[in-house]
Amino acid sequence: MARWEPDAGPRLVRAALDLIGEQGYAATTVAQIAERAGLTRTTFFRHFADKREVLFAGQEVLGRLLADGIAGAPADATPLAAVAAALDAATAVFTAEQREYGPRLHAVIAENGELAERAAFKRASLRAAIADALRARGVGDPGAGLAAGLGVDAFYRAFERWCDLPAGPTYPELAREELAALRAAAAALG
Repeated sequence: MARWEPDAGPRLVRAALDLIGEQGYAATTVAQIAERAGLTRTTFFRHFADKREVLFAGQEVLGRLLADGIAGAPADATPLAAVAAALDAATAVFTAEQREYGPRLHAVIAENGELAERAAFKRASLRAAIADALRARGVGDPGAGLAAGLGVDAFYRAFERWCDLPAGPTYPELAREELAALRAAAAALG
């Protein structure tokens, strides 16, 4: 194997999803994932701390994209307009391949309590990234937390819809639709 391999991270994610789909999460090892990807265990650990993390690849980048989207929103943007800008920034980088393996990833997470717990932690970290970025813009609590919660919910609801649609609206369009629907639902609560 070559010392440096292009696109090692995505290859490891694909290999992990394939193996877990074939033999289950518990039976899949890091060594098997690396071998399936045509890489070494050392390369695996350069990219991921453990086999759980390979299934949550890109979460740190996603948090940064969301925060940067909020920071880059116009100065006069409302908190939810800033969240919409964050959703645009984050969802625009998703690829057709991620759309394809999204349902498989959801199925793997749903079948494993440890992974479901990790997914909840990751979701909370995205909410914190958005709330912190809003606070940096001067949005106080509880507004920052509420807007962050709506943003994260819109992100995940849109991802599920996007994965279910072979064609149609883009992920950013779906995220904006979901954010608008959640905003309307919150307003209707009175």
